[in-house]
Amino acid sequence: MSALLWALVALPLTVGTLLALAGRPADQYAPSVATGTAVAALGLAVAVAFGQPRTEAPLLEGLSAGLAVDGLSGLMVVTVTAVTAAVLLFSVADIGPGEARARFFGLMLVFSGAMLTTVTATTLPVLLMAWEVMGATSWALIGYWWRDPERGDAANTAFLTTRAADLGLYLAAGAALASGQAGSLALDELTATTGARSGLITAGVIAAAFGKSAQLPFSFWLSRAMQGPSPVSALLHSATMVVAGAYLLLRLEPLLSESGWGGPVVAWTGAVTAVVLGLVAVAQTDLKQLLAASTCAQIGFMVLAAGTGAVTGGTLQLIAHAAAKSLAFLVAGAWLTTLGTKTLPALRGAARWHRTAGITFSVAALALAGVPPLALWAAKDVLLAGALDDTAALYVIGLAAAVVSAVYSAKALWFVWQPASTTDDRTEPLPYATRLPLMTLAAACAALTVTSFPPVRDAIERVLDGGTLASPHLWEFALSGALAVAVSALVWLRGPQLLTLPSRITAWASDWLRLENAARTFIVHPVQRLADALAAFDDRVLDRAVEGTARGSVRLAQWTNAQVERFVDGTVGGVAGGARALGRWARRPQTGQLHQYLAQAVAAFTVLAVVLVLVR
Repeated sequence: MSALLWALVALPLTVGTLLALAGRPADQYAPSVATGTAVAALGLAVAVAFGQPRTEAPLLEGLSAGLAVDGLSGLMVVTVTAVTAAVLLFSVADIGPGEARARFFGLMLVFSGAMLTTVTATTLPVLLMAWEVMGATSWALIGYWWRDPERGDAANTAFLTTRAADLGLYLAAGAALASGQAGSLALDELTATTGARSGLITAGVIAAAFGKSAQLPFSFWLSRAMQGPSPVSALLHSATMVVAGAYLLLRLEPLLSESGWGGPVVAWTGAVTAVVLGLVAVAQTDLKQLLAASTCAQIGFMVLAAGTGAVTGGTLQLIAHAAAKSLAFLVAGAWLTTLGTKTLPALRGAARWHRTAGITFSVAALALAGVPPLALWAAKDVLLAGALDDTAALYVIGLAAAVVSAVYSAKALWFVWQPASTTDDRTEPLPYATRLPLMTLAAACAALTVTSFPPVRDAIERVLDGGTLASPHLWEFALSGALAVAVSALVWLRGPQLLTLPSRITAWASDWLRLENAARTFIVHPVQRLADALAAFDDRVLDRAVEGTARGSVRLAQWTNAQVERFVDGTVGGVAGGARALGRWARRPQTGQLHQYLAQAVAAFTVLAVVLVLVR
């Protein structure tokens, strides 16, 4: 069974890498190979979800690479592979033959494989590697049409924003390694760390999760990510990168609880994001921007659930949101391809022209609105019950966020179902490869309504092993369902006139609270000025110091050559002359005149003896 787990993560990563490297020569075969791989991965995911294998392999000395499937990751691997298969099938028609198909489908498989590795990782090194691959492939996919500077800039913004937040995960890994209590950096052993390092681990995990899942204040990057192809948006927002942060918080909920402060910070950030970004979605006139802001808001519910310990509700929200949001983005992409627009006023009548797309989009929108009995209604009530057990204030804010969800969902529905102001004939049918994944995902949204039944929720809770389930009371189900239906009906009957706000507020909200401008003002520009100052210091001080040192070295070398070399040469010459003289003296005994030296020595000693005698 462990071999199936390795195959689950290796199959999309390997095939995706080969397709991306093969390039244009493989464009003809890329769609069929990619969809076949996605379907095979779905089969492997179902097998490991039931088998729940665990495996490890040596990575570095003292560190291992661990993968495992349990209740939470089992549900996630099935969700990721199912959504990937549907999105890739849709992409067969959406990404035409003239595009770089091998690169697109290859990167999508690698993206999915990185998410599968993320949700099955049991150690921080593996999680970090998958986390980074996911970020890199998201950059390549958002900037898929890289010749367009605006799309390239959007990809850079998304990558740099999430990359900055990802540093928190490195901080957490460093603190865990320094503590010496985390063993092999296993995720389930992080709670064993105590003291200040435990706080660093918690803070790092929270920062990385907020950045990846586009929670406040990082939400703006998700708006820029809409520059990518529609299938990329569908996969990015539903089952891969954007929900990775929420998944990590759900996975490490014991760490948040152990810290004492991590749970409240996460819960309140999620609740505020759900309300504020929901209002941002209400202000949008672009369908893809509305869906992007709603992603931040809907993930806010998952983050709220992680902070309050409602793991079951957060997991149900994640799965149901993946089906609904991927369906909504695929329909938006189909309309963009066939109608050439994504603005809500220009999409009037779109649901009437393409009934399959209109009906499936309605299922997705009603699910996001929390209308009974669709799954997101039940999921929100389960997680809000956990919030109510924590504090009534969180419950009230979460309920307000649910009401806002109904507002923006009903607004989108109102526009696409209103009679068009034009008489153009736009009733040409969508391709079968487009309609099939839409109908499949719509059926999945409908099938997930079974999670609203208490026995099913209890069974899922036992699978997740998340502790005691905060069971909602009947009045909670009735209240949230009635509010969703009432608000949706009111917006449907009154239309956008009900949502008219002062132009200044509308512009501020539609520009995503100008969060990107704030980030540029308070972070990017100061950092850039610091970098410029350091560059100027480098150019004016360090470079000149290096050049001055070089010139001094050259002058010293020249002086050494002129003075020291002359002295050294003279010394060497003198030593050589003395050696030659000694050599001449040493050779004299070899001339045969040694007897003369002996005679001279005898005469000298005789004279010396006579002198000594006379002196006495």
